[in-house]
Amino acid sequence: MRSLYASIIHFVFATTTLAQLPPAIADRYGAPAVAQNPSSASPAPFMPMASAVAPGATPAPLNRPLTPTKLSSEQGQILREYDIRPFTQRIQGNQHPEQAVVDWILRETGYETWHSSIHASLNATRDSLTVYHTPEMQALVSEIVDRFNNSRGQERAFSLRVVTVRNPNWRTKALSLMTPLTVQSPGVQGWLIPRENATLLLAELNRRTDVREYTSADQRVQSGESIVISTMRNRSYTRGLTRVPNAWPGFQPDIGQVEEGAALEFSPLLSQNLDTADAVIKLRMNQVEKLVPVMLDVPSPVANNQRMQIEVPQMTMMNLHERFRWPTDQVLLLSLGVVGAPAGSAGGSFADMIPGMNSAPRADALLIVEVKNTVTPSVAGQGSTLAPVSTAGRPAGTFTRY
Repeated sequence: MRSLYASIIHFVFATTTLAQLPPAIADRYGAPAVAQNPSSASPAPFMPMASAVAPGATPAPLNRPLTPTKLSSEQGQILREYDIRPFTQRIQGNQHPEQAVVDWILRETGYETWHSSIHASLNATRDSLTVYHTPEMQALVSEIVDRFNNSRGQERAFSLRVVTVRNPNWRTKALSLMTPLTVQSPGVQGWLIPRENATLLLAELNRRTDVREYTSADQRVQSGESIVISTMRNRSYTRGLTRVPNAWPGFQPDIGQVEEGAALEFSPLLSQNLDTADAVIKLRMNQVEKLVPVMLDVPSPVANNQRMQIEVPQMTMMNLHERFRWPTDQVLLLSLGVVGAPAGSAGGSFADMIPGMNSAPRADALLIVEVKNTVTPSVAGQGSTLAPVSTAGRPAGTFTRY
């Protein structure tokens, strides 16, 4: 009986509450039903819900293929195809050299340019590059393609050297030889050095005993290509434990790995007249300063007083991703600051077992980039077969982004 009274009260309360709702809310959630005398009121006519689909028709899917009719050209877009075989045919060991052309176009024009209200397209194969965009954007693309196809670019190559110096006091004698360069990345310094002064600086570094070089002096990179130099290695440590109830001592260590070292990606591109160089430099450095031990109490059915040591990595990390432009008759020098050495001690020595005895190595990391000639002056002077290649005409109003 009590439950019956409660049901009646709940029904009356709900009906009264819905009756007091505003019309907009009542229309959205449904107005309350009002009892009527069947003899005095005629039933309301049935009103079907409005539908955009005609009777018997199948609703069209939202993600449906569109029939290509005509490309939109409201902003004056034009379709143009570029021949990139002069570049791709001289690249060996890369299955998709055309990707380098696409990457530089996106860097120069901006990713948002191809994903905006302007209908645009960028597609590349090993033989050609197809672009649908405005004439101004076509001019930029044409300039970049010409820089890749330029056969004169084979006359030059980029020399790349990675050096660490334990003491940053090398600046004392070298500061007067260098011109500061603006760098956006925090903690990174840059300089431009004439070739003669660069020779003096390298000679001074070679006389020091705290200098270590991580690349070969003959490491060369051609314009338009990319190179990755890595000293990364995996370092194992005990990151946790896994319970094993049916075996002694009831648990086993969970071994993890962390990358330690440095990884450098270098992507250069020469200008059409070879007097200016652009390069995108990506550098990632990780170093494990130490593994902090933590003791865990691990009671188990096999033994109650069990303890296990796990390790927590204490790390330093450094990242650089920036684009640089400089004259090819000068040397680019970047200092990443005093950071973890790219190839420090991997641990395991007796000194590593004594706290505070052996700390992680630190050094001033230097990156030296120089554009060098790859052919003798007599060969370069012949010049008839090394003329710049132009793949597309440019409009008269060509503009630059710099």
